[in-house]
Amino acid sequence: MQLGFVSAIFGDLSLEEVLRHARDIGYDCVEVMCWPPGGPDRKHGGVMHIDVTEFSQSQADDVRALCEKYGVGISALGYYSVPLSANEEQARAAIEHIPKVIDAAVKLGLDNVNSFIGANQNLPLEENFRKFTEVWPALIKYAEDKNIRIGIENCPMLFENTWPSGLNLARTPAIWRRMFEAIPSANFGLNYDPSHLEMQLMDPIAPIKEFGSRIFHTHAKDMRVNLDQLDEVGSLALPMERSTAKIPGLGDIDWGRWIAALTDVGYDGPVCVEVEDESFEGSVERRLQSLKISHNVLRPLIA
Repeated sequence: MQLGFVSAIFGDLSLEEVLRHARDIGYDCVEVMCWPPGGPDRKHGGVMHIDVTEFSQSQADDVRALCEKYGVGISALGYYSVPLSANEEQARAAIEHIPKVIDAAVKLGLDNVNSFIGANQNLPLEENFRKFTEVWPALIKYAEDKNIRIGIENCPMLFENTWPSGLNLARTPAIWRRMFEAIPSANFGLNYDPSHLEMQLMDPIAPIKEFGSRIFHTHAKDMRVNLDQLDEVGSLALPMERSTAKIPGLGDIDWGRWIAALTDVGYDGPVCVEVEDESFEGSVERRLQSLKISHNVLRPLIA
């Protein structure tokens, strides 16, 4: 396995600065965010460390040279917009941008692109699934033809204005099973993040056994469920009203068991720390501290 982090934490730094920090702390790789120009289209979105809109082979060679300079690889290109959005402009922009991210991955000599399936929060599950079967087969075929694997993160994107359907269909094992039956391509899989299962009061480790062959990339983000608050608001409240995103080691996930389960199914890919811990927001130094703590927790588990 390779230990890395998600570049979204450093939206105010250049790619070279991100790679330098990764090297200095001892990370092997970085998942590089590739949102289009123009800023965020949702919470936690909008970071662009590589602009793929008109990405040339010369630009790709420059990026690869930076990686060689610092001895840090790129685990995947990440773009997490909402292709099934209720906002038609947002949906169209996402569907048009994903192939550009795929093309950039080819030029960079990468295997993986990570994204969301998306969802329309105003529609029930079955309507969202129908939209998925209309939109995603062509995107997966495009990736398949380019020999790129698409890893879908299992974040439900549940906020006050998106409850209960969220902004990402791929939120549970039952839905993953249906997704992979509908699109059986070997290039279609998961960017597996255990925190989103923990947040939903589910076992974050058990699905690895069934879906191991579909796990192309992983995020290491912890989650702490506040049991006192759960007793107050109940399981039907917004998940983040009773849970808090934490860096690895400061939440409820057993990282030794999680890594062990991944090794049991033969996973040997990236494990990328995703920092959304509000205790470590603010200065670059504070964010770097979050990555150093996460590195100290996970490195002993990852050779």
